Amino acid sequence: MATIDDRWWRKKTDPRTGKPIIGGNGKPVQEKTERHGKGMRYRVRYLDNNKKEQSESFPDKQLKRAQAFALKVESDLLAGSYRDPHAGRITIKSWGHTYIQGRSKDESSQITLNSLFNCQIYPFWGDKQLDNVGNSLRDWLTWLDEVSGISVNYQADAWDTFSAMLDAAVAEKKIDSNPCNNKAISPPRRIRRRITPWTDEKATKIGHALPRRYKPFVRLGAGIGLRLGEALAFSPDNIDRNRMVYNCTRQLVYRRGVLYFKLPKGHKTRTIPLGDGILESLDQYVDEFPPTAVTLPWAERDKKESETVNLLLTTGRNDAWRASMFGDEVWRPAFAAAGLNYAKQEDGTHALRHLFASHMLAQGVSIKELAEYLGHASEAFTLRTYVHLMPSSHVRARQAINNLFRPCIEPAGSEDQVVNATSLHGPRTAPQVT
Repeated sequence: MATIDDRWWRKKTDPRTGKPIIGGNGKPVQEKTERHGKGMRYRVRYLDNNKKEQSESFPDKQLKRAQAFALKVESDLLAGSYRDPHAGRITIKSWGHTYIQGRSKDESSQITLNSLFNCQIYPFWGDKQLDNVGNSLRDWLTWLDEVSGISVNYQADAWDTFSAMLDAAVAEKKIDSNPCNNKAISPPRRIRRRITPWTDEKATKIGHALPRRYKPFVRLGAGIGLRLGEALAFSPDNIDRNRMVYNCTRQLVYRRGVLYFKLPKGHKTRTIPLGDGILESLDQYVDEFPPTAVTLPWAERDKKESETVNLLLTTGRNDAWRASMFGDEVWRPAFAAAGLNYAKQEDGTHALRHLFASHMLAQGVSIKELAEYLGHASEAFTLRTYVHLMPSSHVRARQAINNLFRPCIEPAGSEDQVVNATSLHGPRTAPQVT
């Protein structure tokens, strides 16, 4: 039960009996308190869910507000939806630190999160309170665009991260709702660039231009769909020859000056079909360049403290490759050797995965299967990324319609030129030629 105290007035009591003095109107006589005219007049007191006393103060002439607040508190406590009205009176920076601690402990994820908060969120929001975000969202959008000057896609990353932080605040009952969901405010719209897969000819040229020691790399990306770190951690020991699959169980990462083994992105190990031609070429390569045993620690204790793995692709010193060094010393020089210009947006090693995906879709592999082979977090992401590469359904749709309303003259390329068939409208005959 919530009670309302009037700090400016109190019931006057008889000094001898201690009982309230009743006036001529039959009501207790009121007298000024020592605090009369100073500070907030009304105080609502109540016990929260933990039986801890809480209070909220209201100024003079705000008795109705105090009564409404008391009524809401009582209702929320009974419904189990009570939220401490002071819970949102913490700074964005303070809540941001708490939110980040509760997110994935994956080091790369933590680096990305901290970068977004330190560069795009904390500089603007500073010491603003969590429960006062709605008043400044539009100003923040302007700041991101004009002051920070980052790309619209990075603005969208910052917005999504900030919104997720506010969702967590709602879940923890710090605030009632997420102001980022306000339909009157338009968040940054991502510019989605359509992926244009390489031609087979381009992949062949790069494969020929790679140094002999690194010839398999194109096949690992375009033939198995491995990411760069996964290709550099490739081990023939993970090939299951009976099932003709490759078990992708690790990648190489470089963190703070140290190379580590780590589970694939999202901790999603996966099994990928292995083509006969791929296996044949890998066997030929191993005859010339036997795998090298490399011992490295495991990042974030994904498995054990360290492991020795027979790696297929190593440096000339038989060490594991750092991804950035492989790009600088092997991948990009191959373009010059092939007589091709290197385009940063289109020609990274990820282009090989796109080529893999385009061939899978062309051969009728489903989005569900492709998402599994690529190790994507969801089929929806795979569909958004590659939907424009899926074979057109126009031919199948046209055939379905023709089966319903059969033409008398078959389309060009068919075996029979004239078909006397029955459709929904009965027999049809070929039109008269004049």
